[in-house]
Amino acid sequence: MSSISAQGVVERASAELTKRINGLGLRASKHHGGGKASVMERVTNVFCGSGGVAYTNLQSASNANATPEKPSRSVPATTTAAMGNMPNVNNKNLNSAAGGGTPSRGRISRNRSKNVPLASGGTGGYVAPVTWDQLMQDDHFLGKFFLYFNAIERRILAQVCSRWRDILYARPRLWAGLVPVVRCRELRGMPPSSRTRLYASLVRRGFRSLVLVSAADEDIPELTHGFPLAQRNVHSLSLRSCAITDKGLEALLDHLQALFELELAGCNEITEAGLWTCLTPRIVSLSLSDCINVADEAVGAVAQLLPSLYEFSLQAYHVTDAALSYFNSKPSSALSILRLQSCWELTNNGVYNIVHYLPHLTVLSLSGCSKVTDDGVEFIAENLPRLRSLDLSWCSRITDTALDYIACDLNQLEELTLDRCVNITDIGVGYICTMGSLSALFLRWCSQLRDLGLQNLCVMKSLQVLSVAGCPLLTSSGLSSLIQLRHLHELELTNCPGTSQELFDYLREHLPRCLIIE
Repeated sequence: MSSISAQGVVERASAELTKRINGLGLRASKHHGGGKASVMERVTNVFCGSGGVAYTNLQSASNANATPEKPSRSVPATTTAAMGNMPNVNNKNLNSAAGGGTPSRGRISRNRSKNVPLASGGTGGYVAPVTWDQLMQDDHFLGKFFLYFNAIERRILAQVCSRWRDILYARPRLWAGLVPVVRCRELRGMPPSSRTRLYASLVRRGFRSLVLVSAADEDIPELTHGFPLAQRNVHSLSLRSCAITDKGLEALLDHLQALFELELAGCNEITEAGLWTCLTPRIVSLSLSDCINVADEAVGAVAQLLPSLYEFSLQAYHVTDAALSYFNSKPSSALSILRLQSCWELTNNGVYNIVHYLPHLTVLSLSGCSKVTDDGVEFIAENLPRLRSLDLSWCSRITDTALDYIACDLNQLEELTLDRCVNITDIGVGYICTMGSLSALFLRWCSQLRDLGLQNLCVMKSLQVLSVAGCPLLTSSGLSSLIQLRHLHELELTNCPGTSQELFDYLREHLPRCLIIE
């Protein structure tokens, strides 16, 4: 996602506020014959939900010595958090997972008492602001105003001033969808006090996930001592491209007592022996990818040490069929989601172990397991009837026969991924079109797919997401027939030679509710 400048966000904030004020002015002119109430009063009424008391305050604003009638609430004190001037790293180290929409504004009834959350914590009495300066510092107004921006833009708004930062930090729901990313090499160059303020800001914003990039053993003592609140606040940890050894991982996991999700990506110093030492039974989600020392014994550690494991993702080129036999001691395992990616040595024998020892799977990915054949898919279809999602992408030995097995037995399947299955033809797609529960189908770079296959798909009334990106034999005529899929929400057509701007316009005209990805 492209970066957003501070000036751009502030300009948008100004434009948003101006739009609201102008709208209030027009409505006041229409309904009140020119509008006796000031723009300031109307802004306050809408955003702050004040009634008669606010009007009295505004009327008395012209007299500095006047006291508002019936001041039922006290003016909240403006407090400054103990964090001081936070460095920009607090916001620059956040990566987005999701955007934010524009919320609806409900009008608050008059004379309604309300405790307003303060940036300093707790609640206090509330009196509506009477000047622009007060409005720009008002907790209640800014709390609603910030809802018009997404989480990425709020990173910039938090750098406008300490007051805005404190109000934003005091509302964790405003940061939903972001995951803080700490780049340890950069962090080492910061003063200890700045690192402490950074960790404190993560807790204030209610983050429960943490990503560490390029961390080493020397960073672990700093993290455990400088971030003591992580012990009970961090639930999800991701280590990416880290040089942490088994000893460092053990110390880190001992500190994070509330941790139940762990990801290790590109951590080449961690060994299988280290996993046997470090893994704790409280972990329910584990992902291991691109760790060169991870092989069969690592799967054994996972199977034996994590009885409550619900989700397991593994990308390891040297894992064999024997690794999956470690699950044999727990046929009633809680494991529901299994993703095996680019496990090149895995064969149909490994698939047999999966279906025999993990009968409760609802999500299964064998992406890149190129030795799996139609027979392996038959095992899956006959023995895993609860599957909701199946990924067979990059399984080059899969043919139309496998799709016949899937269509006949996996009646509850909702998502099917067949990217780069180059032996799939229109006949196989014809089998798929009989699946009444399938809502998402991915056929990227299926080089034998033709217009006839698309015509077969047009009878699938439940299909909401479809990708035929990179399919070279599809023509404009065949793609135009997809307008029959009235319930389609997303259609991906990137790198399709048969597309044109006229086709995209035609599809958008007939599928107005569908996102067309060119």
